[in-house]
Amino acid sequence: MDTARLFRSGRSQAVRLPKEYRFAGTEVVVQHFGNGVLLLPVDDPWQTLETALSSFEPGFLMNFS
Repeated sequence: MDTARLFRSGRSQAVRLPKEYRFAGTEVVVQHFGNGVLLLPVDDPWQTLETALSSFEPGFLMNFS
């Protein structure tokens, strides 16, 4: 699992993403996800999430209910 560095930018917290995780554009959708934060591209955030979830084995999400 890769990691990213957190830092302060003014009064905000920011994340320095490794090159392979960079987004196109200047904005992302930010969503709380459990005790974490999910960043998705602004252009089609739900398609990206659907694609990511489809890579899990069938029944994977049932383990969290």
